[in-house]
Amino acid sequence: MSWSKLPVWLIVAAVGLSLVTASYAIAQDAAEASATEEAAAEESPATEATEAEPAVVEAEVTEEVAVEEEAPAEAAISFEEDTTYTINTLIMFICAVLVLFMQAGFAMLEVGLNAAKNTVNILFKNVMDLSIGVLLFLFIGYGLMYPGGDYAGKWFGFAGSFVERDVDAPNLETGWSNSADFLFQVAFAATAATIVSGAVAGRMKFGAYLVYSAVLTGLIYPISGMWKWGGGALAEWGFADFAGSVVVHAVGGFAGLAGAIALGARLGRFSKDGKSIPMPGHNIAFAALGVFVLWVGWYGFNPGSQLTYAGASNAEATTYIALTTTIAAAAGAMVAMIVAWTLFKKPDVTMALNGVLAGLVGITANCDQVTQVGALVVGGVAGCLVVAGIVLLDKLKIDDPVGAFPVHGMCGVWGGIATGLLGTSIPEGMTRGGYIWVQCLSTAIICAWAFGTMICLFYALKAVGFLRVSPEHEQAGLDVSEHGMHAYPAHLVTDSYSNAPSSRSLTGSPNA
Repeated sequence: MSWSKLPVWLIVAAVGLSLVTASYAIAQDAAEASATEEAAAEESPATEATEAEPAVVEAEVTEEVAVEEEAPAEAAISFEEDTTYTINTLIMFICAVLVLFMQAGFAMLEVGLNAAKNTVNILFKNVMDLSIGVLLFLFIGYGLMYPGGDYAGKWFGFAGSFVERDVDAPNLETGWSNSADFLFQVAFAATAATIVSGAVAGRMKFGAYLVYSAVLTGLIYPISGMWKWGGGALAEWGFADFAGSVVVHAVGGFAGLAGAIALGARLGRFSKDGKSIPMPGHNIAFAALGVFVLWVGWYGFNPGSQLTYAGASNAEATTYIALTTTIAAAAGAMVAMIVAWTLFKKPDVTMALNGVLAGLVGITANCDQVTQVGALVVGGVAGCLVVAGIVLLDKLKIDDPVGAFPVHGMCGVWGGIATGLLGTSIPEGMTRGGYIWVQCLSTAIICAWAFGTMICLFYALKAVGFLRVSPEHEQAGLDVSEHGMHAYPAHLVTDSYSNAPSSRSLTGSPNA
């Protein structure tokens, strides 16, 4: 069939149909292409996100690792460490309060064994040597006494002023709060200072006492304390003084001796021909109560020096220290009473009171390492020494109104020596003889330091006329002459020394 014979409309229809079909196909292809491009565009961000995601994940992982690495610092304190820190800190704080309460005991003892006309003066001195001691120890003394490991085995160092808090993280290196440690240590410093108050009572100017107190608590006591407790030279030698027979009590006792020598005796204490004239205290009840307060306070002094109380072994050691302390105090009282009764034919309560303190001072250096029999020996010998020391000062015409030197000086020396003789904690590699030698030498060094520096200070004050009150002021009483007030109604404040019995001669006795 010839194409020319087909109808024109059929040819036109076929061409039109072809064009429509082609247009539809082209449009369909374009739509599919557009859809493909849109799909690709929508998938592209997801793909980019997928490609960037490993970096984000990696960053998060790194951050988590960093957190995990920091976590041990924040979570380093175990329950056991936290409990140990808490127990040690709280018990040390309680012990610090007990030692601080000893200031009340010293005040009552010294007031009771002196004339009523000097009561205000003695109380004022006890308040101020504590207050001055806290401030000077904060600024100077604490840093001198504990200068740090860089000064181990040396004679001097300084770590700076004030107390570094451990508020951010508990001080796990020591196991107790730095603040509690300062409170405990400053109470010891105040104890060393207040020992002298009784030895110089009744004749030292109040201003001179403030100067002495500042020097002792700010310089003298902390420097010698560093030699033992701050890791200094004597500690390196192996010297042992657990709670301070030498470091605290002998320092105070020898400082008191220096003050008594520089001042001279009270008016009327010795006659022109050298005969001793007793000067009894005005209130033995105060003196006895003061000794009981001191005895209780000593349970902060000695057991508190264990420093670490948590755990069965530490708890046992702390209570054993309290046991030996009690035994020595009782033995000292018994022996002092018996010796004085034998010598003077009458039982003297003041001698027994000083015997208690003598036993406590003697056991302070070695309460952690003597047996119970050893504690009896330490206390008993101390009881003998305190009576002998009072008689010796009387013979030498040295006026020590409360027996500060026999109790704290002589019995402090005995405590240091007794540690070498009876102690069981001999340093490794050292013989018993070597231990005794170290104890004797170290004790002598500390006592010479305290006495030498204080005698120079007191004589310097004396040279400028700043040490002793005038005879008129002494006769009137330091309460009125130094402070312008009486502790008691004026008509009750009488000087009865001239009426005191003269059957005994006891310079430095509690009756003196």
